[in-house]
Amino acid sequence: MCTFSGDLGPKLKEGDNQSPEGFYYVNASRLNPWSSYHLSFNLGFPNKYDRAHNRTGSALMVHGNCVSIGCYAMTDEYINEIYALAAAALKSGQPFFRVHSLPFKLDDEVLSKYRANQWYSFWFNLKEGYDYFNTHKQPPNVEVSSRIYTFENR
Repeated sequence: MCTFSGDLGPKLKEGDNQSPEGFYYVNASRLNPWSSYHLSFNLGFPNKYDRAHNRTGSALMVHGNCVSIGCYAMTDEYINEIYALAAAALKSGQPFFRVHSLPFKLDDEVLSKYRANQWYSFWFNLKEGYDYFNTHKQPPNVEVSSRIYTFENR
């Protein structure tokens, strides 16, 4: 990633220039080979978690061209690689691919530096999915229950 906008913390509303944090799914209909920013795909914000917290926004993309007002911008070289892998997976029958959008490495040492941050409990919830992936070496099934992310075997 060459740039993103906003500060640490999740996107809350349309126009806040924040980039989303959370767990997202991208299907073939969200790929955009005709993007004004080289290539792009729509992250799927707001997801079920975001909607449960009344977060708003639209067209939150991962794209090339290295500019951002809420999106995740890659160099054209990297979005070429990401896009090619995503398109190949979807064309081969995979119904979607997952995007885990995390603010930083969510290990205990790094996360502990943010105990006083207003988003600590949110990031602690994201850490459950981060830990699942690192333990099982595969992404968890991500659901939302009682307005928090939940994680389980697929």
